[in-house]
Amino acid sequence: MKVVLAYSGGLDTSVILAWIRETYHADVIAYTADVGQGAEVAEAKEKALASGAVDAVVEDLRAEFVSSAVFPALRAAAIYEGYYLLGTSLARPIITKGMMRVAREQGADAIAHGATGKGNDQVRFELSAFAIDPDIKVIAPWREWDLRGRADCVAYAKERGIPVPVTPERPYSMDANMLHVSYEGGVLEDPWVAPDTSMFSMTVDPEDAPDEPEYVVVGFEEGNPASIDGEPFSPSHLLEKANEIAGRNGVGRIDIVENRFVGMKSRGVYETPGGTLLYHAHRAVESITLDREVVHLRDEMVPRYAEIVYNGFWFSPERKALQSFMDSIQKRVNGEARLKLYKGSVSIVGRRSEKHGLYDAATATFEEDDVYDQADAAGFIRLNALRLRRLAEELIAEGE
Repeated sequence: MKVVLAYSGGLDTSVILAWIRETYHADVIAYTADVGQGAEVAEAKEKALASGAVDAVVEDLRAEFVSSAVFPALRAAAIYEGYYLLGTSLARPIITKGMMRVAREQGADAIAHGATGKGNDQVRFELSAFAIDPDIKVIAPWREWDLRGRADCVAYAKERGIPVPVTPERPYSMDANMLHVSYEGGVLEDPWVAPDTSMFSMTVDPEDAPDEPEYVVVGFEEGNPASIDGEPFSPSHLLEKANEIAGRNGVGRIDIVENRFVGMKSRGVYETPGGTLLYHAHRAVESITLDREVVHLRDEMVPRYAEIVYNGFWFSPERKALQSFMDSIQKRVNGEARLKLYKGSVSIVGRRSEKHGLYDAATATFEEDDVYDQADAAGFIRLNALRLRRLAEELIAEGE
C-alpha cells in the first residue's frame, strides 16, 4: 500500500507518518506544500525521510495559492460571519490539489492528513480530495488511533525512535500561510481571556505601531489588486508587500467566536494584515465603479459564498457558479483606492476610476446644477409611498 501524507514536519505528522507505516504496512510519501507558512518548509523533506518516508515532495504553491484562491475570494468580497477572511479555508483546497496530483503521479492508494475529528480542516481536505478523485481512500489518524494528545504522541515517538521535532512550546495551536496566521485552542479556549500580545507574528501591536499614519494607494484591474503606490506586482509579491505595509501598522487582527461546520462554536484569533488592506481597498474601488443594484445583489450572495468556502466546498458546482457571477461584475472594477493606516485601523480616504467611474460630481453636488431637477423627487416619493399610505388608511380604519 502507498499513502501520500500531508506533512508539516511537526510532532503530529511525524508520529502519523510512523503510525501509518506500522498500522497499514504502507509506504508513506510525505507531501509538503509551501503556501507561505515559513521556516518549517525548508526542513520538511529531511525530517520526513528521517521519520521513515520512502519519498518526500516539497512544492512551492505560493503563487498558485494567491492567484487561484486568495484573489478569487477577494473578487467575491468573501468574509465569514462578518470578520474572518478565510485564510485557512482558502489554503486547504490548494494543498489538497497538490497532494492529489502527487498521489496520481506516484500511484498511491490513499492520502492522509493530520486534522482532528473536531475541526473544519478534516472536512476541507476530504471534500476537496473526493471532488478530484471520488474513489480515493482517506486515512485520518486522529479519528482512528487511541493517542489522545501531545504527551501520548511524544511517548509514541520515543518508543519507536522517531525524531521528535524540537519546537518552542506554545499554549495554543497555530497555522500560517501567506494570507494569515490563525491561533486557537489551549489558553484561547476561554473566550473571556485576551490573547497575549507576544503571540502575534505578522503584525506589530497596534499600540506600538508608528505614531504617524501611513498612506498607501492600491490599484485594481478587473477586481484584482495589481499595484501598490503605482508599482506593479505579481499577485504573490503584491500580497507580500501588502502584508509588510499593513503589518508594521498593526492592521488585521481579529478575535472571534465562529460557528464551525461540524457544529460547535470555536474561538479563533487571526491576523490577516495584507488581506485586510486589500479587502477595504477593493470595496472602495467597487463603490465608485459598480452599479447600485449589482453590488447589492452581490452582497446578498457574499455570506453564502463565504460559507461554502469555509465549509470546504471549494471545488463544488455552487462555488464555481457563484464565482462566475462574482467575476463577471469585476470587469468594471478598475481604479485606485487610497487608504490611511494608523495603529491598527484602516480608513478609506480616496477612490478614483478614470475608466469606469460612475460617480458624477455634477449630479451629486449640493450646489446649483442643471442636470437634476429636485422637483422630480416629489413624484418619486409619492409613488413609493403609495402602498404605505394605503396600508395606513386601513390601519386607521381598523383602529390601530
